[in-house]
Amino acid sequence: MKTKIITLLLTTLAVYNSNAQTEKPKDSIAEKIPFEGMDMTWQNGSDRRTSPPVLSTKYFTGSVMIDANYTHSYNNPNDNTVVGSTALARNNEMQVSSANLGGEFNYENARAKIMMQFGTRSTVIPRNDYSVYKGQYQLDNAYCYLSEAYAGYHFNKWFGINVDAGMFMSYIGLNSYYQVENWEYQASFTSDNTPWFFTGLRVQVFPTKKLKLEGWIINGWQSYGKFNSMPGFGGNITWCPNEAVKLLTNDYYGTDAAGLKNRVRFHSDNSLLVRYFNNPKSKGISKAAFSTTFDIGFEKGDGVNGFDTSDPNNPAQYFISGMAYNRIWFNNDTLAWTFGGGYMTNPGRYLVLYPTGQASPLPNPSNPTQTAGAFPFSANPGDEFKGFDCSTGVDFMPNQSITFRVEFVHREANVPYFAGSGGVTSPTGYTTTPLPADWRPDLVKMENRIIFAVLFRI
Repeated sequence: MKTKIITLLLTTLAVYNSNAQTEKPKDSIAEKIPFEGMDMTWQNGSDRRTSPPVLSTKYFTGSVMIDANYTHSYNNPNDNTVVGSTALARNNEMQVSSANLGGEFNYENARAKIMMQFGTRSTVIPRNDYSVYKGQYQLDNAYCYLSEAYAGYHFNKWFGINVDAGMFMSYIGLNSYYQVENWEYQASFTSDNTPWFFTGLRVQVFPTKKLKLEGWIINGWQSYGKFNSMPGFGGNITWCPNEAVKLLTNDYYGTDAAGLKNRVRFHSDNSLLVRYFNNPKSKGISKAAFSTTFDIGFEKGDGVNGFDTSDPNNPAQYFISGMAYNRIWFNNDTLAWTFGGGYMTNPGRYLVLYPTGQASPLPNPSNPTQTAGAFPFSANPGDEFKGFDCSTGVDFMPNQSITFRVEFVHREANVPYFAGSGGVTSPTGYTTTPLPADWRPDLVKMENRIIFAVLFRI
């Protein structure tokens, strides 16, 4: 009798194991994760955390980020206003640039992400979005406290397919929107003058472990709404042949000049990142890597002519820029030194961040493609703008959740652009001071600044 019982138990166990092995391939498909096992914490624009997030459960992974900075411009503007930056807003004051709270939700392949943003970036980032002047309901007020908000579904095909709708990061220009992920604090012209966010539909396809293909149908170029009737189209290809190399391209096509439906914009953003040394246990140099980015684009139609300079009545209007950075880590990755810079030329100034204060252009109610205001910074077809920047900085990272950064930045332009000692607000620097008839914003061609930042993330 005992022998029969033992035989029955062994037979049942064998059948159970056989069924488990039969179902294993199905489970393995569901568990395929793109780029799994690759160390991407060294990459510019990526999460540097090496251990799982602290605020993590089965259905929710939370995130809290704080970006606080103090910056001093050696031009010492009397109104403390920073000109031409999306990372900084005020000189000579401790500022909360961004406070982010939110996380990712997952339930049976349904997915969503919400990241709130508070601080100066909620004002600085939307300031050049003229799509909000089309129609009603103040989109800049409705969306400015969101950095990311989307919902979608994950399909267990290949290494995954994600279909998401909402607001998400663009990553044109390589750098992350969140400073805690970047090698440098003040982004080069290439990143600072290209989009930080898109609003629309995104489809991500991972056909292999090392490749991502991504397509977009979006409202427009860093815009909450649409400038014209046609949406913007674009996509991303990211390939990591191994964990030490990353190549990516972002490409975009749309009509983003308000009221000019025949003026099209094309933009191509291309980056290469290489980690050329890796010895994480070293007390000396533990890692070394470089990143390069090259952008090219143009606008054509309705009075502008892309790269063609032959017709003086239709000036050339294009964007060419590049940037390169090198980063060296020390002492088990607790210290890092970054240096690099970039260059930009943008005839027509269609991507230039307009100076703030009285020098900033306001929409002309009778023609949204033109600017009004007391002393607007011109952005007419053919207006030249060339910019150059370089920076060097040191990070102290005692653990994966905190970074202390000090950085020196030099920027210059071929036209007066940065805030000089007289500021861009008024003779006293206050908005309440009446403007004398002979007062003008004090814009200069060069600035040097030093930045101190504390970056926190869990």
